[in-house]
Amino acid sequence: MIDRLLNLSRFNKQLIMMFIDSIILISILFACFFIRLGHWNWLSDELLLLIIASPVIAIPIFIRFSLYREVIRFIGIKLIYNVTKATTLYALLWGVLVLMSAIDEMPRSVIIMNWLLSLIVLTGLRLSARWLLTNHQNLNITNVLIYGAGSAGRQLSIALMQSKEYFPVAFIDDNKELQGRFINGIKVVSINEIKRVIEKKSVTEVLLTLSSISRVRRNEIITDLKPFKVKIRSLPSVSELAKGKIKVEDLREVSIKDLLGRPSVVANNELLSRNISKKVVMVTGAGGSIGSEICRQILLLNPKLLILFDQSEFALYTIDIELSDLNKTGIKIFPMLGSIRDKVRIQSILNKYSVQTIYHAAAYKHVPLVEYNQSQGILNNVLGTMLLAESAISEKIETFVLISTDKAVRPSSTMGAAKRVAELVLQALSKKQNTTCFTMVRFGNVLDSSGSVIPLFKKQIREGGPITVTHKDIVRYFMTIPEAVELVLQAGSMGNGGDVFVLDMGEPVRIYDLAVKMIMLSGLQVRDKSNLDGDIEIQFVGLRPGEKLFEELLIGDNVSKTANNLIMRAEEKMISWSLLKPMLDKLIDASINDEQEEIRGLLVMLVPEYSPQESIKDFLYKD
Repeated sequence: MIDRLLNLSRFNKQLIMMFIDSIILISILFACFFIRLGHWNWLSDELLLLIIASPVIAIPIFIRFSLYREVIRFIGIKLIYNVTKATTLYALLWGVLVLMSAIDEMPRSVIIMNWLLSLIVLTGLRLSARWLLTNHQNLNITNVLIYGAGSAGRQLSIALMQSKEYFPVAFIDDNKELQGRFINGIKVVSINEIKRVIEKKSVTEVLLTLSSISRVRRNEIITDLKPFKVKIRSLPSVSELAKGKIKVEDLREVSIKDLLGRPSVVANNELLSRNISKKVVMVTGAGGSIGSEICRQILLLNPKLLILFDQSEFALYTIDIELSDLNKTGIKIFPMLGSIRDKVRIQSILNKYSVQTIYHAAAYKHVPLVEYNQSQGILNNVLGTMLLAESAISEKIETFVLISTDKAVRPSSTMGAAKRVAELVLQALSKKQNTTCFTMVRFGNVLDSSGSVIPLFKKQIREGGPITVTHKDIVRYFMTIPEAVELVLQAGSMGNGGDVFVLDMGEPVRIYDLAVKMIMLSGLQVRDKSNLDGDIEIQFVGLRPGEKLFEELLIGDNVSKTANNLIMRAEEKMISWSLLKPMLDKLIDASINDEQEEIRGLLVMLVPEYSPQESIKDFLYKD
């Protein structure tokens, strides 16, 4: 019934309200006479005419005071004020009409009673209708808690009360002076009362409006909410909102990056643009997770020309279309298909477009896949880097920045060892010549990149679990893709030649803890021995080929500070080109001929810190 009324046109709803008000006004007058006289014998024709005339007087007045323009579900204090004015004017005019009629049996007190009862009943009717419609709407609405009763929280509560999706049942705030008070009719409670509120009000989501707090404090709040089966959403920062106006659709799920427990890397704008602004820049692996973000940020730094290089047609097409949409200043962008192992193709592009800066992100990065296909990993990550570097020297490229990895430090995988050899190549070539400045940037895992655990965990949660973690004690350094790219761009500007830069990434994150928090942020609970009614189970499947429990960023302890206090320059041992080149030739020949044992032996010689988890024979031929 209520749904049918709600689906009526606005005009039909107004007609129904006018009809109901007319019936109520007539009924009130009958009631007034009965209350005053105590019987029904007074119903003369003149009195009946005055009673029936009451809607004729009242309805035009009510229309004039906009009583039928109000949306019942959203009426507030202003309604009471308008009803009071309209009812007073109606009662006054009706009283004047009664006095002018000079009916002897007409009690004068009825005029006052009519005004009071009309005011009470008409106001109460509208407030009751609002309560009924709101409660009916709330049957299909999400009850939420707002964490933070500040300005943003108050604005959000107003927006939510007018939405069809969320209904705020309480504020949570750490300010003891606010606790126990009401804001916009919503009670402010402490974190200690949250369990009672969640259970009593069937709360399913908590909305954070504390955009100015640190990630450490945000992490503490999320940890406090961990025991409760609620989804957590966050309001964007003020800088992300249009002139401070908060909308319901601005709510977003809490990002995993907020759980890193450290501040974001502070970018140095001068360093960011030094090798990019007004220069011809080329990005290899432009369609990958890191490469595509490098391209996005380069576009904002006003290059003279941007070359996208990738061997994947689909990846190249995707980033080219995206950048075309972002390109508001008409910067020329050229998508180039090719392999970094094709030296002729590389040199042709470098020469044709007079490239000045190269960001080398093209690589095979997935540890288990490279472990199973180590010859291809060597040819792509080592030979490709060497050919690209040699081409850069011959074409007099100014700056060459290699995107490296923490897995190159004391590697246990072929991928990590190959990336360390790529570093050695650039270090050796840097000492051999002074034409091109070679720089390496080494960092840990990036959130939401292809191959990261984050997309895998999200997929497993959507499918109802289980989440698979290799080992309960495995830890990794994490950073966001934009942070990693800012580091790459700045490091390229700080290099003197042969430098290895690493980021102070704070404390490593335990993958098991990350999985638990992702389950919690989805509004679910971990299912284990202590909580058999939980939603998602976490299973430990064992370390994968080439994987180790923890990663490192430095081979030694010889580091120095840079212009960015979160970026360090590492001083590490290198091999001269005259000694390195013969070993590289052997490694490349072995890879071309797919000689697995020879590849493994040469990697151990080149990278003494390389510790394979098992012999190549056992690995390749195990059941």
